[in-house]
Amino acid sequence: MSSADRPHDRYAVAGNPVAHSRSPHIHALFAQQTGQALDYGRLLCPLDAFAATVQAFAAEGGRGCNVTVPFKFEAFAMAARRTPRAELAQAANTLRFDSEAQGGWLADNTDGIGLVRDITVNAGVPLAGQRVLLIGAGGASAGVMGPFIEAGCAELVVANRTVDKAEALVARHADVARQHGVRLRTATLQNPGEAFDVVVNGTAASLSGDGVPVGPQVLRAGALALDMMYGPAAQGFLDWARQHGAVGRDGLGMLVEQAAESFALWRGVRPDTAPVLREMRALVEAPAPH
Repeated sequence: MSSADRPHDRYAVAGNPVAHSRSPHIHALFAQQTGQALDYGRLLCPLDAFAATVQAFAAEGGRGCNVTVPFKFEAFAMAARRTPRAELAQAANTLRFDSEAQGGWLADNTDGIGLVRDITVNAGVPLAGQRVLLIGAGGASAGVMGPFIEAGCAELVVANRTVDKAEALVARHADVARQHGVRLRTATLQNPGEAFDVVVNGTAASLSGDGVPVGPQVLRAGALALDMMYGPAAQGFLDWARQHGAVGRDGLGMLVEQAAESFALWRGVRPDTAPVLREMRALVEAPAPH
């Protein structure tokens, strides 16, 4: 029986907003490549009814979902079980709706491993021994800190508008940073430090059009400056990076790589991301029809 003839399992990306998400296309390509029978859609969750919306989707036969802004902390709280990387982040971007007999819902966070893979494999930039600035201390940043530390960066600085939020994030990762010999500290957006090798924007500033939240002194010549957003939302950050001698990169590769990790958690097979990223890049960068 071909995948077209088999009953299709249902998955979705849950968030608000969610209409812009490229995840359904990405997972459709993964399913086609691996012969998996699934349907993947979008689940718009009211800001005050994330849990109820996701529970209804599961009750109607959904098998799992990805979770985007602003619900990653809520998703973590909903799960009966959490992977170690989700526990470290205290945030989840992936839920698998396992039955009570299996132990209940499982939460994972694939953001960080997806970002690290995009930087080190797709962009070809090593993280070992590098100085990294992470801008923001929300759910996106929480998910990437552990994998950055495990990748062996020399120093990881978390700069945030409210420093106490960054300090809580750093405190939670202090033990794993010590184990890997990584210097870990917080900073203000006004004084984040200078000449980092890698700068990652994990704030929603690009999405809201608020501009780059730090000054250009954070960039060493030739640094990698990556915005977790992609498409038009990331363009301002990419332009800023290039104007100041850095290499700009958007979050499309991270999106594809974290999706592959989620797909593997759900389906037990990891798709080849390279052709999917090429196709998504061509789609995102195609000129708009007149």
